[in-house]
Amino acid sequence: MVFKVKRFYRIFPFISLWLLLLTISSDLKPCSYAYAESKISQGSIDMLSKTGQAIAEIVDKVKPAIVNISSTKTIKTQTRFDPFFDDPFFRRFFGDESPFRAPKERKAFSLGSGVIVDAKGYILTSNHVIQGADEIKVTLLDKRELKGEVIGTDPLTDVAVIKINADRLSTIKWGDSDKLRVGETVLAIGSPYGLTGTVTMGIVSAVGRANVGIANYEDFIQTDAAINPGNSGGALVNVRGELVGINAAIFSTSGGYQGIGFAVPSNMAKSVMESLIKKGKVVRGWLGVTVQPLTQELAKQFNLKEENGALIGDLVEGGPAEKAGILRGDVIIEYEGKKIDEPNQLRNMVANTEPGKEVELTIIHENKTAKKRVTIGELPTEMQKSSTSEYNNLLRGVSIQDLTPELMNRLNLPKRLKGVVVTDIGEDSPAVMALTQGDVIQEINRQKITNVKEYENIVSKLRPEEDILLLIYRNGSSIFITLSGK
Repeated sequence: MVFKVKRFYRIFPFISLWLLLLTISSDLKPCSYAYAESKISQGSIDMLSKTGQAIAEIVDKVKPAIVNISSTKTIKTQTRFDPFFDDPFFRRFFGDESPFRAPKERKAFSLGSGVIVDAKGYILTSNHVIQGADEIKVTLLDKRELKGEVIGTDPLTDVAVIKINADRLSTIKWGDSDKLRVGETVLAIGSPYGLTGTVTMGIVSAVGRANVGIANYEDFIQTDAAINPGNSGGALVNVRGELVGINAAIFSTSGGYQGIGFAVPSNMAKSVMESLIKKGKVVRGWLGVTVQPLTQELAKQFNLKEENGALIGDLVEGGPAEKAGILRGDVIIEYEGKKIDEPNQLRNMVANTEPGKEVELTIIHENKTAKKRVTIGELPTEMQKSSTSEYNNLLRGVSIQDLTPELMNRLNLPKRLKGVVVTDIGEDSPAVMALTQGDVIQEINRQKITNVKEYENIVSKLRPEEDILLLIYRNGSSIFITLSGK
């Protein structure tokens, strides 16, 4: 008996505590479910529903005008069946055109996007999507597959125009890219990785991006709307469903989306397109000056209060600017009433001006502001010519361009330098590991190069696997490099 009593007293405190907690808890409302019972306000639901509905309406309106573009091109390569046939003894008998070294062809495929901008079937896309294509296939949203015809290309802005013959085509409305503001909501629509009709959303991160290294004439819209390979040539639209840009490129260290995409402004793309359709080429305005940005030191030397504007470093003799009385050392601060912050703005404005049009410039000359009337000329053909070598040798796939005063200033090249500048290198080019954009080719096999014509004349005579000695200018100095066919 004593044992039972003692045991009871030992467990009594625990029973008492349990009964106490049970009593207290019965008087309380369960608090663990308080968050689960909270409700989303109807106002919040309505606001988000309206936003989602608005985006869906924009997509429904625009999506039928966005197409998928697939292109194929033939690439020739040299096939060697055995290193045995590289022996000089056998080459003496069989030569470089031996059947054992016969050229081999393979097909390369490219995917991209395009935007139908005219009911007649005109489509805007990126030049690199269809560059060098033997065949272009356009797939519409309704699954129709049509053959695309190249109307014209402009590598300097990376814009191209193709055409399809079809009826019942949906088109997109043009927007004014000049009115875009940083922070505006935009949608990117295209076919990343071949996934047709993909829509992503973001904002305008910046406008007027230049010196990106994508094209010669750069005035890019930067956006954080997700853009991936295959989006090139697709549409960037505003909240009114208007085309404000043609998606062109991404900045990436991985090859995929990293929050920085670039689009060609619709106003620039439209100007290029109209010129290609009407004239078969892009006609650009020309001022005949070499300009450079104003640094703090330069502004101080010229006694300028601000660092905005384009400083004239040189003028082309007999050019439009010289005829108008503009002098070296003048600073252009306005073009047709629009403020100039840096040289690329001026360059793009001049290029987009119809030759023969008279424009008003505001300049600073010897610390005094003055107005000048200038009749814009046409950019000479040799200054905008860009050649892509499609020869069957080690320089195939290398795009080059004549050195213009603007390019020399932009690349900070010495005035004495002569040659052609490398603007692009195809992924399949044998020179892809040896050359880079911005290299200036001065000599080929000890023969001097001063322009595109001389370059093409020499390159066209090179044999398929012939070793090539190049003298190039890179990073402030001239160096020799070799391209070997072995």
